Amino acid sequence: MAKKEIAPARQTTINAQPRIHQRAAEIQAYGTVSHGLPLELEEPVRLEMTERLNLLLADTMTLRDLYKKSHWQVAGPTFYQLHLLFDKHYGEQVEIVDEIAERIQLLGGISLAMAADVAETTRIERPPRGREEVPVQISRLLDAHQIIIGHCRKLSRRASELGDDGTSDLVISDVLRANELQVWFLSEHLVDVPLVHAQDPGVRRAG
Repeated sequence: MAKKEIAPARQTTINAQPRIHQRAAEIQAYGTVSHGLPLELEEPVRLEMTERLNLLLADTMTLRDLYKKSHWQVAGPTFYQLHLLFDKHYGEQVEIVDEIAERIQLLGGISLAMAADVAETTRIERPPRGREEVPVQISRLLDAHQIIIGHCRKLSRRASELGDDGTSDLVISDVLRANELQVWFLSEHLVDVPLVHAQDPGVRRAG
């Protein structure tokens, strides 16, 4: 009778040494969605929605970073107010980024994450590394908001057409409305009104 081969016992020795420098193949490629999720949304719908959401995510991450750049580099008589406002808006955009990214993952997709990938995807103009005047900073932020708001309106309508009510609700309730409110706060800083002396209505500016 042949002897049974005894499989070598698995090593059970506990070792406190971290297993560093590990690499492996991706478990899911970017631009794909997981199959068979019980979401009552067909795979083509989820593919389209995750692609559109990733574009929104890239623009939102860029706007977020633009707010932090403005927060650090703002200068002038309105420094204190804008320093705080820019950081407040930055924090709100951080939350929006997380919500968009998690929606993409929930739909079975892969969200953008790294700065290089975001830079290749965003439609927002890249600012210079140096410091800019306050009106230029605010104008850049408003231009970025406009891009995002326009995309939100189109994406919400498309999501509703495809039956993806969750994405439509997220885009309107959490992204669009927050961006609209931030636009209001920013745009009021570009209204040219006197700071100290009111202008006599009978006096007209020359030219």
